Amino acid sequence: MSSWLGGIGSGLGQSLGQVGGSLSSFTGQISNFTKDMLLEGVEEVGDAATELQMSNSKLADTEAAFTSQKSEYERLRTLYSELEEKLEASEIQIKSQSAEYRSLLQQKDVEISHLKARQSGLQDEFQTLQQSAQSSSVGPAMLPVTTTASSTTTSSSASSFMSRPTGTHSGFHGDEMDLSDVLWSQQEINRLSNEVLRLEAEVAHWRRMSQASTAAGTGNGDQGEILKLQRTIKDLREEMSREVDEHQHELAALQDAQRQKMADITRRHKEDLAEYEERIEELEEQIHGGGSPASSPSDASKLSELQQTVAALQEAADQREQELQEMSASLEEARSKQASLQQEKDEAQEENTELLQNYTRLQTSVTELQTRVQEQEGKSLQKAQLEQEIQGLRDKLTAAEKEIEGLKSLDEAEPKEEVEHADILELNTIIGTLRQEKEVLEQDKLDLEERLRLSVEQRVSSSAEAETSDWEAVEDLKLELQRQDKALRNREEERDTLMSELEELDRQNQEATQHMISVKDQLSAQLKEAEAELNTTKDQRSALEEELQNQKELTSQSAFTLNDLHMGKQQLERSLKEMKEKLGNAQGQSKEARREITELKKTLQEREEQLSVARAALHREGETGSDEKLAAKERELSDLRREFEEMRSSQEMALSEDYELKMENRRLKEEKESLAALSRTLREKDTRIEALKLEKIQLEGELGQVERTVAEQGKQYQQTIEELTRARSMDASALQMEHERAVKLNQEKDLEIAQLRRDAEQLASDQRDTNEMLSITVAGQKQLTDLLQEKDVFMDTLKQNASDRQKEMENSITVVKKEADALKLVLEEKDRQLGGMKEENSHLKEEIDRLRDQQSRPQALAEPRTLDIITELETEITQLKLSRNILAEEVQTLRRTTEELQASLLLSQQTLQAQQTELEQAHARHQQTTLNYDRLIHARDQEISRLQDQLSESRAHSPSVQGDVILQEEKTQTLNQENGNEKHDLSKVEINKLVRGIKEKETEISQLNEKNLSLTRQLDQLVVSRDEVGKLSQMILQKDLEIQALHARVSMAAGGGHSQDVLFLQQQLQAYAVEREQVIAVLNEKARENSQLRSDYHRLMDILSGKEAALLKLQQENQRLSTMSDPSGSQEMFKETIQNLSRIIREKDIEIDALTQKCQTLVTVLQASGGEPGSGSGGVSSNQFEELLQERDTLKQQVKKMEEWKQQVITTVKNMQHESAQLQEELIKLQGQFSADSDCSSKLSVDYAGLIQSYEHKERRLGSLSQELAQVQQSITQLSTTKDVLLGKLDSVALTPEVTADAPSPQTPPTLNSDKLQEEIIRLRSQLAEKESMIRTLQENNHRLSNSASDTESEQRSQMEEARLVKERLEALQRSVREKDLLIKSKGDQLGHVSEALRNRENDNEVLKQAVTNLKERALILELDGRKLKEENELVVSRSREKESEFRALQETNMQVSLLLREKEFELTAVSEKSATVERMLKDKEQGKSGELNQLLNELKSMQEKAVAFQHERDQVMMALKQKQMETTAVQTELQHVRDKEQRLNLELERLRNHLLDIEDSYTREALAAEDREMELRRRVTLLDERLASSSSAVENASQQASMQVESLQEQLSGVVKQRDDALIHLRTSQEQVNQYAVSLSNLQMVLEQFQQEEKAMYSSELDRLKKEKDEWKRKAERLQDQASSLQINLDEASAALESASRLTDQLDLKEEQVEELKKQVEVRQEMLEEVQQKLMSLLNSTEGKIDKVLMRNLFLGYFHTPKTKRADVLRLMGSVLGLSREDVDKMLEEDGRQGVTGWVSNWLGGKGAQSVPNTPQRPTSAQTLNSSFSEMFVKFLEIESTPSLPAPKLLMHEITPLSAPPPRRANTAASSTAAGGAALGKRPGEQNPFLAPRSAAVPLLAGSSSGGPGGHLLMKPISAALPTFTPVPVSAESGGAVLKDLLKQ
Repeated sequence: MSSWLGGIGSGLGQSLGQVGGSLSSFTGQISNFTKDMLLEGVEEVGDAATELQMSNSKLADTEAAFTSQKSEYERLRTLYSELEEKLEASEIQIKSQSAEYRSLLQQKDVEISHLKARQSGLQDEFQTLQQSAQSSSVGPAMLPVTTTASSTTTSSSASSFMSRPTGTHSGFHGDEMDLSDVLWSQQEINRLSNEVLRLEAEVAHWRRMSQASTAAGTGNGDQGEILKLQRTIKDLREEMSREVDEHQHELAALQDAQRQKMADITRRHKEDLAEYEERIEELEEQIHGGGSPASSPSDASKLSELQQTVAALQEAADQREQELQEMSASLEEARSKQASLQQEKDEAQEENTELLQNYTRLQTSVTELQTRVQEQEGKSLQKAQLEQEIQGLRDKLTAAEKEIEGLKSLDEAEPKEEVEHADILELNTIIGTLRQEKEVLEQDKLDLEERLRLSVEQRVSSSAEAETSDWEAVEDLKLELQRQDKALRNREEERDTLMSELEELDRQNQEATQHMISVKDQLSAQLKEAEAELNTTKDQRSALEEELQNQKELTSQSAFTLNDLHMGKQQLERSLKEMKEKLGNAQGQSKEARREITELKKTLQEREEQLSVARAALHREGETGSDEKLAAKERELSDLRREFEEMRSSQEMALSEDYELKMENRRLKEEKESLAALSRTLREKDTRIEALKLEKIQLEGELGQVERTVAEQGKQYQQTIEELTRARSMDASALQMEHERAVKLNQEKDLEIAQLRRDAEQLASDQRDTNEMLSITVAGQKQLTDLLQEKDVFMDTLKQNASDRQKEMENSITVVKKEADALKLVLEEKDRQLGGMKEENSHLKEEIDRLRDQQSRPQALAEPRTLDIITELETEITQLKLSRNILAEEVQTLRRTTEELQASLLLSQQTLQAQQTELEQAHARHQQTTLNYDRLIHARDQEISRLQDQLSESRAHSPSVQGDVILQEEKTQTLNQENGNEKHDLSKVEINKLVRGIKEKETEISQLNEKNLSLTRQLDQLVVSRDEVGKLSQMILQKDLEIQALHARVSMAAGGGHSQDVLFLQQQLQAYAVEREQVIAVLNEKARENSQLRSDYHRLMDILSGKEAALLKLQQENQRLSTMSDPSGSQEMFKETIQNLSRIIREKDIEIDALTQKCQTLVTVLQASGGEPGSGSGGVSSNQFEELLQERDTLKQQVKKMEEWKQQVITTVKNMQHESAQLQEELIKLQGQFSADSDCSSKLSVDYAGLIQSYEHKERRLGSLSQELAQVQQSITQLSTTKDVLLGKLDSVALTPEVTADAPSPQTPPTLNSDKLQEEIIRLRSQLAEKESMIRTLQENNHRLSNSASDTESEQRSQMEEARLVKERLEALQRSVREKDLLIKSKGDQLGHVSEALRNRENDNEVLKQAVTNLKERALILELDGRKLKEENELVVSRSREKESEFRALQETNMQVSLLLREKEFELTAVSEKSATVERMLKDKEQGKSGELNQLLNELKSMQEKAVAFQHERDQVMMALKQKQMETTAVQTELQHVRDKEQRLNLELERLRNHLLDIEDSYTREALAAEDREMELRRRVTLLDERLASSSSAVENASQQASMQVESLQEQLSGVVKQRDDALIHLRTSQEQVNQYAVSLSNLQMVLEQFQQEEKAMYSSELDRLKKEKDEWKRKAERLQDQASSLQINLDEASAALESASRLTDQLDLKEEQVEELKKQVEVRQEMLEEVQQKLMSLLNSTEGKIDKVLMRNLFLGYFHTPKTKRADVLRLMGSVLGLSREDVDKMLEEDGRQGVTGWVSNWLGGKGAQSVPNTPQRPTSAQTLNSSFSEMFVKFLEIESTPSLPAPKLLMHEITPLSAPPPRRANTAASSTAAGGAALGKRPGEQNPFLAPRSAAVPLLAGSSSGGPGGHLLMKPISAALPTFTPVPVSAESGGAVLKDLLKQ
């Protein structure tokens, strides 16, 4: 009970510790989760790119952690599955064993009960006999001597005897039951049965003794006999113990000997196996060493032999495989004959010695055959391989020559390193192909070697058991081989090599035979040792027979395993076929890849040739950007080469994988063959002979077939060569050169092949090392084949199921979400069930505690309650087990679902990872392509700029009108716009390509798994390289087309493409916007999917961790319940223990009731007798007992309270767990919200970055559009200037007739020349008519020009409208950008709110953390309380033990009290007697008998004393009797033991004697049998000698017959050899012809290819040249057309000029006459002028010294308006104007610097002086700037005022403007024209009269809009009309200049 209670307490402690551990792990998970969340919050960065990088790095880290966790999970899952399987197997085994053990236990219990009943009966009989013997034994004088010894012996024997049944019981109902317990129980049963026998013998002995004692009397029990018997008993005991020890030692020695023998047998078996394996490896090494000679280049003569032997060997291998199958069928029959073959082994060994010599001869012939066959096979393979290599090398040489020519044509711009790099690359490709072919050769060679080895082993086995009839065929083959050797020795260099190889093989065979002989000797020595062991260990023959039976079973099992191996072989052959098909597919794919590479190389070469031609043309035209183009081309070439290297590396990897698979297949074949080698010795001989004959027939038939096929091939070659010679028109010298080159290449390839052969030998040596590795990898071949099949399926369905996969991914994501929701529901249900289970567990704990209380509490009516509780417990245990099974099933389903979810998560993460890697690769490739495209575009732009420069130069050289400038500017603008459009097209194409690439990558990525990532990446790289090459070629084509279009646009001079370009730009803008939105949508979708997957992953991981924790808790609870409720491990044992406990409890309850009744009666008696002396001790003990009972009750109540408090604590812990689970769910929800918010923020940041980029792009576009608008405005201004020019021309043309009309009207012709004047008038009128016609033509031209101007204005208006539309769109885009900014701000606010919510949640998490820590502390407190409870329980247990001891003490006291009661009763009787005597005395007193009374009292006292003494004596006698009885029983038991031992020892002695006699008899029989066997063996040896002699004579006879047959066969063979030689000569000639034809055919093909390529190159160059000439002629034609149009215009103008010149001559005549008249008028005017000058001089003299008020006012105001730093200069000028000296002015300025300027200015401004009228300028200049100083402006003003304003007289001749003269410039704006005044420009020239112009008309100082503003200087402003002015007086120019000079001098 104490151990059981201790176990329950330890279980409770473990469960509480596990609960604490799970709580700590849960809190640790929560803290880690919060740390990760905080770290994630910290690591968020605003920048999108850095966030992407960080997220990528985090993803990579999480993926790495996930992969490690996944691998750990897989490992644990495999461990779990293995452990589950082991558990199931062990449970099945345990169930079967437990059933057996239960049946055995029941039987043993029955036996034990029978034996116990028997023993009790015997003991009763023994006691009766002992009593009877005691009654008849000796008196009490001898008792003290025997009591001690007998008591010791009885105590020891009783203790030794009674200790064992208790042990058996405890052993039966122990906690652990296994085979050792069963064996021990069996031993115990045997011991008990021996004990029963012994007791029966003792009973019989005592019966005899009692009979003898009754018959003989009392004198028989002598003490000396007893002592002797005791001594003999001791001696017998010692001997028996010694013999038992010896028997045990013998048993141990026998067991050790058996173990050693078994170990030796197993070791020998292993050594034999190792020796066999070493022999097999040596034979393989010999075959390898003999099978790989470096053969020289093959002759054509041996090809037929090679083919024949190869075909024959193949058929022989097929037959061998058939024989293998037959042998495997016959192996089972052979296994049954193995026992008989074991006896015949000696004879077979002796026969082996004879046959070994035959074997050596056969092996030499076989090795010769093998060398021939291997040489021929190697030569045939080398022939085919060399032809393939020569063809491949020719193709590669042609390709290399083409590349070298293309590289040479690049003007030696490329460095030599590139050529070397290309050569190295080509050499690498050649070496790779050679390696591949070498691997194929090695594979074929290994297959052939395996077949040869099979044939050799079969022949060896056949020769080992062949009879003399075999030698005929062998001798025939030898003769054939010798003749072949004679024929081959005559041929070239092979004789020496073949002989050396034959010698080496002979030596190896001799070594092999010596090795076999040594092996045979070892086997014979081992046989002798085995016989010696048989002679020595014949007593273990039965064990050997059992081993033989085991061996037979093993042979049957090996037959089954052979069948299994055959099945595996068939499966492997099927897998081999599949692998070969896959290899063929892979080779086809590699061939397609090579073909595509060659096509790409050809296209590259063509592109390079075109580029070289273009570069040459560009060099002729003086191109500058050739270096950059060369660099771009070199980069493209390097990219292509790199891609080619990647393709080649991927191909090499695929080939290496194929090679590994081939090696594995070969290893499997070798294992198959090693299995077949076990059955080689049992093959039949007749089948081998027939197989050899069939081989000979097949060889002959195949020779004929090969000759026929060779003849047919020769005919076909002749036909093809004749057809080619018809089409051939080639030079013989070129063919000869080609042939020599091919021969050189052939020699080089032979050297390389020899090197490869050496490498093959090294590989063969390496292959032996790798066999062990391959044996390990055989197990994983099925997985590899499955993987390959999956890879092939993926390769086939990659491009087909892209969209389907994406849809399936979405569907699967939805399904996974649904499953996750369903799992959540299921998990919530499981949580509820967990809570229910935990509550049931708590109820069970309470019931178990109640049971404990009931067991520990002694109650009067405990039996029915305990039985009910036990039945309830049993039912509850069954229910619990059912619920546990259901829960286990649900847990398994949950695990499966979690595994599926993890698998789906893995798939999604793999897809994500692959998408990210592919996106990174796409970004890298996009950057590379953009760089390359930028370089190409830069080069094209340079070409375009160069062409534009050339065009401008050609335009500058060609005569053109002003309008051509406008056209040219428009063309350059359109070209610039087109260049921009082309750039936008390029970016658009790149975006399209990126979108397409992203979509393709996503669809491809969704299908790939982790296992085939490397292959798919290589394939993707191949696809990408092809796409990029195609894209590059398309780009080159587009650039060529663009250059041609530019040439065409430059050649064509058509304008007006602004509207189309603007429309095209708008379309491109729209397309860019749409594409950008699509790309952003795709990126948003991807980011959303990524965030969803991430959140799902986090959520599922959290759920998994929670469920794992819950599962762990469940498992711990189940374990605890199992340990509490089912400690023994099985339900039946638990029931039995409960039944035993209930029985014990019932007995204890009965005992307790009896004891309590006794105690109560004793207490009443003691209380009743409390007044008596000596009753105090009993009362004290009863009071102590009551106090102890009360303490026990109080302790039980305290324990109940503690347990209730513990249950409350457990319920609170459960509630806290539920709360923590709810909090964890809230945390998960918060995490999901946070992840969603972070995703939104990342999306917003991405959108914001994209919008910013688009905004910057739009701003750049706006800038470019503004530039284009400025250019358009410039062109409009130029058009307007040209329009003004044309209008000016028209005005000038229109003004001339008006002048001519107005001019003659006022004239007054003189009378002298009136006739002349009339004639001149007539002439002038005719001229006028001509002028009018000319005006009409000019007006028509004007109308045309105005129409063109209106057209240009309409175009400008449309352009302005388009510009306005573009601006409106830009404004709309800006508005959208603003809206997006507002959206981003709102999202940022939302992010802030979310972050605040997150902070709040984090604070809640911290609060939860604190709560969790508080829970931890409470859990620790609870653990401490639990420990205290355990300690209290232990104290209670110890107290219960003390109580039990007290109970025992109470029982003893009860016995003492019963004795006391008897004494008290005796005393009572004595007292009653005293009272009777006292009454009698009183009566006697009354009667007066006082003396008698005293006597009576004295007698009474003496009698009482005697009675007391008698009572004491009686008690002592009773005690002594009891002691004597005990001693006699002990002595009797000891005697019985001694007699039983004597009987046992006597029986053992008899048995040992019989055993020794049997052993001696067996030894003698074995010795006789050994002698008989020796005689039989000697007889057999003599028989074998006789047989040997007869067999040798038979062999000699057979050899003679064979020699005869050999001679006949040699004669037949000579004829066959002659036929064969003729056929070989014929074949050699035909093959030489075939080789020549093949060489000529290849040469012809190469020449044809060269011709075709040269023709293609010539055609392409001619086409390019013709295209260029055509373009040049088109340009020349257009130029000539332009020149013709310009010349036509010039012609029209010249004809018009001639007409006008003819009219002008007429006008000139008129004008000369008018000139003469005007000269006269001039003279009259000159006189008037002189008068006016005189008047002016007088005016000047009169107005000298006067100053104008207006002038002084302007000077005064100008002083204050000038800056302070320049006022001194103004004052100096004013002083000089007023007549002050320079020194005075300087002094006054110095004083002003000291005092101030106001007084001085007021002083000198106060006086009035003379005022002079200034001269106003007639026409002010508008080129004046306000930046000049005041002094300069004043000086200029004075100069203008002082200059004379009279212009020269205007003649009529000056008004006749020529046509070519440009008109005066009009003002740019209306403001300038209005500011200039109407006097100067408003009047027509005809109306201006220079003589009538007033001086005051031109008042303003400065004209133009620049001076009219408020910012102008006051001195420069015009004089207002309100101010008083002096009337100007004309002054001569000389006087004005003199005045100015005087002023300046002053």
